[in-house]
Amino acid sequence: MISELIAYILSLWLAFTPVPPGLYRVVKIVDGDTVKVNIDNKTETIRLIGVDTPETVDPRRVVGCFGREASNFTKKTLSNQNIKLEADVLSGDRDKYQRLLRYVFLEDGQNFNQVLIENGYGHEYTYNSTPYKYQKIFKQAQIDARDNSRGLWAPGVCDKIK
Repeated sequence: MISELIAYILSLWLAFTPVPPGLYRVVKIVDGDTVKVNIDNKTETIRLIGVDTPETVDPRRVVGCFGREASNFTKKTLSNQNIKLEADVLSGDRDKYQRLLRYVFLEDGQNFNQVLIENGYGHEYTYNSTPYKYQKIFKQAQIDARDNSRGLWAPGVCDKIK
C-alpha cells in the first residue's frame, strides 16, 4: 500500500516537472518497440523505426521468446524519461496503425533503437524493403549481438527463431 502511494506521488510529481525544449516525456511503455509519449499535451504512440522486439501484447499471438525481457528493458530504460524523437523521411510519418514512426534518443544522445538491437532485445527490421537512415548501423548491431550471443541470440534462448 505504501509503495503504491509513493509510486502515485512520484507519477504526479513527474507529470508536473517541466520537460526541456526538444524533449518529450515517455508516459507509457506498450512493449519493447512501442511507447507512448506526451507531445504538446497529447499522448502519441511511437513505433521505433528499424527494430522489432518479440511480441508481448497482441492477443492473437503467443508471447514471443525474449519479449518480456525486451519490454522490461524498455520499461526500465524509458519509463518517465525525457527523450528526443527523430523522424525519417524514408520511413514515412505514421504506420498503418497511425503510430508515429521515430528513432528514440536518450538524453545522453544514445539511439535507443540501436541499443535494443545491440543488446539482443530485438532484431533489425526493414519494413517492405524500404531503406532507412540507420539501416546499415542497425544491421551491423544485429550481427554484433548475434556474434556475441547477447539477449535473444544467447545459446538455447530462442532456438526456434534463429
